[in-house]
Order: sequence, then structure tokens, then C-alpha cells
Amino acid sequence: MAKEKKDVEQITKREEDFAKWYTDVVRKAELIDYSQVKGCVILRPYAYALWENIQKILDSMFKNTGHENVYMPMFIPESLLQKEKDHVEGFAPEVAWVTHGGSEELTERICVRPTSETLFCDHYKNIITSWRDLPKKYNQWCSVVRWEKATRPFLRHREFLWQEGHTIHSTVKEAREETQQMLAIYAEFAENYLAMPVVKGRKTEKEKFAGAEETYTIECMMHDKKALQSGTSHYFGDGFAKAFDIKFTDKDNTLKNPFQTSWGMSTRIIGGIIMTHGDDSGLKLPPMVAPIQVMVIPVAQHKEGVIDAADALLQRLKKAGIRANIDVSDQSPGWKFAEYEMKGIPLRLEIGPRDIENSQCMSVRRDTLEKQPLSLSDIENTVKDLLDEIQKNMFIEAKQNLDNNTFKAETIEELKEIIGTKGGFVKAMWCGDEECEKRLKEEAGVTSRCIPFDQEEFADKCVCCGKQAKHMVVWAVAY
Repeated sequence: MAKEKKDVEQITKREEDFAKWYTDVVRKAELIDYSQVKGCVILRPYAYALWENIQKILDSMFKNTGHENVYMPMFIPESLLQKEKDHVEGFAPEVAWVTHGGSEELTERICVRPTSETLFCDHYKNIITSWRDLPKKYNQWCSVVRWEKATRPFLRHREFLWQEGHTIHSTVKEAREETQQMLAIYAEFAENYLAMPVVKGRKTEKEKFAGAEETYTIECMMHDKKALQSGTSHYFGDGFAKAFDIKFTDKDNTLKNPFQTSWGMSTRIIGGIIMTHGDDSGLKLPPMVAPIQVMVIPVAQHKEGVIDAADALLQRLKKAGIRANIDVSDQSPGWKFAEYEMKGIPLRLEIGPRDIENSQCMSVRRDTLEKQPLSLSDIENTVKDLLDEIQKNMFIEAKQNLDNNTFKAETIEELKEIIGTKGGFVKAMWCGDEECEKRLKEEAGVTSRCIPFDQEEFADKCVCCGKQAKHMVVWAVAY
């Protein structure tokens, strides 16, 4: 048992150093490896399989709401990027530039896409002439490059994978409905598939996306009580359309500018899964997205019939549509137990000679580590029920963390005390002045996470300046 104990002991405890724990888990669960370019990582098969499951579910949700997948080039001419002033200013510090093609210097610098609004606009200008051409509801799966100074696995890469939706509409009403619909899809996905409870709301002017009129967000609380912006949806109005001279002839035979949205979720959400659910033994993956939902472990596999029985169990699970695998390597059972706990596999089924005699197997849940013998007679349905229970329990635990660490403050001193001693999300009233927002960041280290849709008016004065409050805002330290 020495080897398996050693591996787990090498994971820094969460409460001792959360950042170190996170890095340990990411590496030891074999999610990533580092490349030769700082801030660029290799997604190993286990991480990429997790991303594929996320992608598959989201892609289906997008298509069910009438969206189509496209693919845009990764290069953006500098002149194109410059067309929307606020947009280019927002991304300028993070842009990576191509200046040479082979040995020849380019006549115009080319940007490696940090996001694709300008490319979509340039395309829309060529394909939209009439109201009959609208709406266009596009999405693309791709990588983007942002030259981050401080990088961290999944949370901040210089190159990362994501999806970015881009839609264009004939009316304000339709575009606004699209913005809200996509935020609702992200919230549903986070809660029902990732077991991550969310706070939905609108970003402040200071925190909104560059070039957007309004930005909406889902904010999730990590185990260390910090916030993670987990998905955003932006309403652009007609600003981009005017900058790119996109016009269409409406039903009344007049020329008009259309209205646009964009929305995105990236591989940063994998970091969110790790930090929401993981523990001192490693990952805990929600069954809905786990690459392997059940790991079958033959015990005393050198004995006659054990591997055959384990394989028969595996085949039954796979036939029932359960993502299952088996480990028949020569590692000890104890090593295997520690390994698959580390990798966060939701359910482990152990089967040995005595289990075979009793027509059963031993189950071990990753969320609670509860052990329970299961009859093989209806194992497929029993396992499905258990996976459902695990999924629900993971959400309940995460929701308790959110609820137990969400507080209210009526003064800046109160807010600073809560953040300094407890952390978490702090609900506090705000006057709407950006200077108060800046002061809270400087003095308390918090940023406005969102103006929640579910507003509470528990005070009438701004937490910072004492003037008349306009909104209740959730404030937190964020990744």
C-alpha cells in the first residue's frame, strides 16, 4: 500500500494551500502537461475527454435552440480589429501579433484571434442584405490566444479552447431575448450537468465585455470561497453593425442596422469543476460529464474466473450506455483504489471470489466514499440510480457551500471584515458610481461579480459612500 499512500500524501491539503492543492491535482490526475511556451498547456487525454463531454452536451443544447456551427479563420488583419474602438482597446494588451510570413515582413500586422466578433461582422456584411436573411445564429468551437502575464492551468492560458456564439437579429427585442436565452442555457448546464450552483446577473459598466452594451454572467463559488466567472452572454446593440457598416432592408423597405449578441464558455470551466468539487484525495467529477462513470476493479484477479466475471460486469454496464472501464493491470487493488479516487471517477465496483459466490459486487461512491454491496441481478439500473444520487448530492454539497458563505454587509467596514475573516460572496447595496466600485477593489480586494437578477433591498444606502443605493451587487475575490 506504500505507493498509493505516497501518491495521495503528495497532494497538498486544500486548507493548507489551496493554490498548491489545485496544481497538484491537475498534474497528478493527468489532466495537463506543460509545453515549451509559457502559458500554453497540453490537454492530456483525460482532460480532453472531459472537454469533449462538455462540448457534446452544450453543442446539443445550442442546436436545439436553432444555432449552427461555423468556423472562422484564426487570423485577423489589424485594420479589421481597429474598426470597433472600445473592442480593440479592451483586448490590446493581450493580443498576439504575426509580423512575418516565412522570411518576409508582412505589409499589415495580423492578430491571432483573442475573440472573433470582428471576423463575424466582416462576414455578416457580405451575406446580409434583407430582413429575410435574419437572424443568423452561429457558434464556433475553436481556440483563442490572449497573451496573459500570469497563467494558471485551465483558469488562464495564453491559448485555450472555447465556444463562442455570435448572432445577429433584425430587432432589439429578438437580440435581447437571445442574450437571456443563452445565459439561461449556461446556468442550466452548470447546475444540471456540472453540479455547480450559479448566481445569474448583469455585469456593471466597469466589468462588462469590451464593445458590449450589456454583459450577463453566471458566477460560481469555488471551495475556497472565491468566485469564478463561468459563462457570459453579451448584448451588443447595433454598435458593431454601425462600425462595420452592416445594413439590411427591413420589411418597410428602409435600410437598418441589425443587432448582435455573443456568448461563450471555455475550458476554464474545467478548473471550476476541480475547485468546486475536489477534495484532499483529488478530483470529484460529476457523473453527467465524467469521461469514465464507473471503474470495475477485479480483486484477487489471479484467481480463476475473477477477470472473466469483472469483464462480464463491464460489458453489461457498457451495453446499458454507462461509460465504464476496467483495470486488469498488475498494480495492487489498493493502488487502483487511490488512483481512481485521484481521478474522480464517480463510482468504483470491486468484484472478487467471494462477491462472485454471492452474485454481487462492492460499490464505492467517490462523493461520500460510502461502500455498499450491490446485487448483480439488476446491476445496470442500480448503477444508474447511484450515479443519479451522486450527481444530486454533489450539487447539494456545492449549494451548501454557496449558501453558507454568502453574507450581507451594509458598510464598507462590515464588507472588509467579512472578506478578511470568512471570504465568500457579499451582498451589498451600491449607488452605481464607478468610483465606489474602484474603492471597494482597492480597500477590500473585491470586484463586483454581478448585479443579480434576484434583487434584495435590505438597505437604502451604498455600502461604500452612503448615498442612495440603486442596486444590490454581489462582491467577491475572483479568479
